[in-house]
Amino acid sequence: MSAPVYLVDDDEAVRGALCLLLSTVGIEATAFADPQAFLARVDQLEPGCLILDIRMPAISGLKLQERLGERGIDWPTIVISGHGDIEACRRAFRNGALDFLSKPVDEQDLIDAIQKGQEALEKTLRLRAEKAEALGLLEKLTAREREVLDRISEGFTTRQIAEGLGLSPRTVESHRAAIGAKLGTTSQAELTRIWLEGREAP
Repeated sequence: MSAPVYLVDDDEAVRGALCLLLSTVGIEATAFADPQAFLARVDQLEPGCLILDIRMPAISGLKLQERLGERGIDWPTIVISGHGDIEACRRAFRNGALDFLSKPVDEQDLIDAIQKGQEALEKTLRLRAEKAEALGLLEKLTAREREVLDRISEGFTTRQIAEGLGLSPRTVESHRAAIGAKLGTTSQAELTRIWLEGREAP
């Protein structure tokens, strides 16, 4: 299932036209008449792809971008503008915008940008879920088991791990067995994958 789309534009005609356009290609967009309305609900919304008008009263699309960034919300964002403002375009991209489209928006350009944004978001969410799963598994390990896993993942042999930690090889093998039971695998490749996912940001 594709990620949802949220449109924030103070122009009712534009909201209606873009929502109608997107519905014809199977993309359902939720529209907001102003940034304040969107900010009031964003914490309850499922992560999605944003379409923001750049010029709106009180809070501009760029300012909304910045506020979302401050709250740790980094959803793919397409900025649309009826004004060819190069500096605004630069700011939008500095804030992480996926694309910057001029009004009247080219239909295919918008659809392509949304699909690109949805794919990027779905990949990010999948990686975050995998990272969270890995962290949950690694939390089951004792401090000593984490030390052993670190060395397993770095390619050390049982004898090298034993020498490095001042343990007997038999004790290291015992820890390896416990690690395998807790992580659900004895494959070195899988152990290393879980170890890496628990260390790296998506």
